[in-house]
Amino acid sequence: MSGEQYVAVVGPADASEADIAAAYATGAALAARGAVVICGGMGGVMSAVAAGVRSAGGLCVGLLPGDSREGASPDLTVALPTGLGEVRNALVVRAADALVAIGGSWGTMSEIALAVRSGRPAVAVGGWQVVDASGSPVDGVIFAGDPGEAVEAVLALPSTDA
Repeated sequence: MSGEQYVAVVGPADASEADIAAAYATGAALAARGAVVICGGMGGVMSAVAAGVRSAGGLCVGLLPGDSREGASPDLTVALPTGLGEVRNALVVRAADALVAIGGSWGTMSEIALAVRSGRPAVAVGGWQVVDASGSPVDGVIFAGDPGEAVEAVLALPSTDA
């Protein structure tokens, strides 16, 4: 297992078509580069990234919120029920060396915050931006223009060896 990067890809279950396309492309590109992808395992961005990973012959682990595999993306390589609900967001982040966030939602924002707080690099494609009281962007997240740029950025970062 040494040498592989584990990358969490997060984003909203209720995702736009652009976010779905970006997630699929991100998953395929990460898998093609040998990364293990971790996600929340359900719909929207999570399902699209799993489909992208599968299309490239990669490994995608889904950490599910419920007690069963019901509703999990059919494209996951491994589906792990946690029974933790949204608290599983912390597991998704902690199991990874780095995070790619696609799109924006409160759950996605929580995962970005957990990554930044735990010292894991975070790269965002679209989505929300946090600004301070003066309107200046808050440090901690690298913003990428597209999935290819996000994958290059996250794989160029030093591994946290989670």
